[in-house]
Amino acid sequence: MRILNFEETNLERQSIIDSIINGSVFIHPTDTIYGIGCNAQNSDAVKKVRQLKGRAASPFSVIAPSIDWINENCIITKESGEWLSRLPGPYTLILRLKKECVAKEVNPGLRTLGIRIPNHWIRKLIADAEVPVVTTSVNRSNEDYMTSLEDLDPAIKSGVDFAIYEGKKEGKPSKLVDLTGAVKVIER
Repeated sequence: MRILNFEETNLERQSIIDSIINGSVFIHPTDTIYGIGCNAQNSDAVKKVRQLKGRAASPFSVIAPSIDWINENCIITKESGEWLSRLPGPYTLILRLKKECVAKEVNPGLRTLGIRIPNHWIRKLIADAEVPVVTTSVNRSNEDYMTSLEDLDPAIKSGVDFAIYEGKKEGKPSKLVDLTGAVKVIER
């Protein structure tokens, strides 16, 4: 696994964007915790993230490349529009989909999708890639999530192509906001 810092990520920006588009599985920082992700439109890459996490079927969230992408692919109501205006931020908005926009392995059997736009520079990298990126905590299912490279599960470490690392994270996962019916905010 190759480890990149912010400066290295900027120096190799186009190469990193190309590798994301082409299906690399990678660890990335956010405004809350570290995520493991890949191009959410690449079935093979999403399957690899599932295998690394040991997570068979529960849905993954994505970092959307833009608000326009969300508006194009998701049903936006008055309430969800109000929450959308809070982005970027530490929220995962669960929205109903207008159309298929991610690989079926991201949200198996669902017509909903968890969407993030973190208040973090990583959102600009993903915007430039112009693809949604899976974002899920870096851990095996039902285990503690990664806060630093020292507590990265060896099985995950051996399966990712690269990590964008900026030191220990003291945050907690984003708040889930279910906007598919009556609004529910879930602290994790």
